[in-house]
Amino acid sequence: MTEYYDPETYPKEWNYLQSGTIIDQYMIERELAHGGFSSVYLGRQLHDQFQVAIKEYLPRKLAHRTWNNIVVANNEDSQALFRHGRALFFEEAKVLATLKHPNIVEVINFFGANSTAYMVMTYDYGITLDKVLSKKLLPVTEAFMLTLFGSLLAGVGHIHDHHYLHLDIKPANILVRPGNDALLLDFGAIQSYPNPKLSRQGKVLTKGFSPVEQHIMNSHLNPATDIYAIGASMRACLECKSPIPSTQRFKHDTLTPAVKAFKRKYPEALLKAVDWAMQLQPENRPQSVAELQQALLNG
Repeated sequence: MTEYYDPETYPKEWNYLQSGTIIDQYMIERELAHGGFSSVYLGRQLHDQFQVAIKEYLPRKLAHRTWNNIVVANNEDSQALFRHGRALFFEEAKVLATLKHPNIVEVINFFGANSTAYMVMTYDYGITLDKVLSKKLLPVTEAFMLTLFGSLLAGVGHIHDHHYLHLDIKPANILVRPGNDALLLDFGAIQSYPNPKLSRQGKVLTKGFSPVEQHIMNSHLNPATDIYAIGASMRACLECKSPIPSTQRFKHDTLTPAVKAFKRKYPEALLKAVDWAMQLQPENRPQSVAELQQALLNG
């Protein structure tokens, strides 16, 4: 008999770890964010009260939390997918633990508990770029763009140098820290290249930011894939909204080039770099972070 889980029968608060919960050597303070596959909490190390961010693997379509915080698959059919995703979560943590860079979120520990997996990261103060734009918290000037994306590109270049792709760069995954210094978050879609070693449960696609090739099964992905997403994030800064999706542009491209749409607001070199990064065909974009950095600096 297959056990069936009905989310309507479980209290809503069971979706999240409650304040004061102890896991391993950490205490949960409050939830910071959540998505379809995980939740992120603010926590403290018990031995020194140092604040950390703790990411918990909890794919809500596959599993749920019981009254005693154990995470279990919703039914027998979901069991294999849940276990596979948990293994990938550990792989993500292992990769991140090796990618030490000031502009990449730092993993300091990972462990298993409650039949699921946890990733412990340094807690950085800042606001994600999507909130900065939606709430108009900072003026989007040329200096803001060059500082923020200059630091972001430094982090992405480090990832590419180690033969990995982020594959989910977007304003929601860019933390704007004091001084407009970027921190790249959420490596749940990370993939090695040119020969992928991590097979994901499904492609992570974000409307407006994922390039065309990311929507195609078995397509060849390379640094130009991340570069499109960076260009789209820059474009989002210019107009304070998500760009036209790449799949829609591929059918009929109605996106006005940035050099034309914003020519009176920003320098031509910056706008040309945005347009170059957002070319639909991967071979027409910058092929490396270094090329885009050069375009932003020199035009």
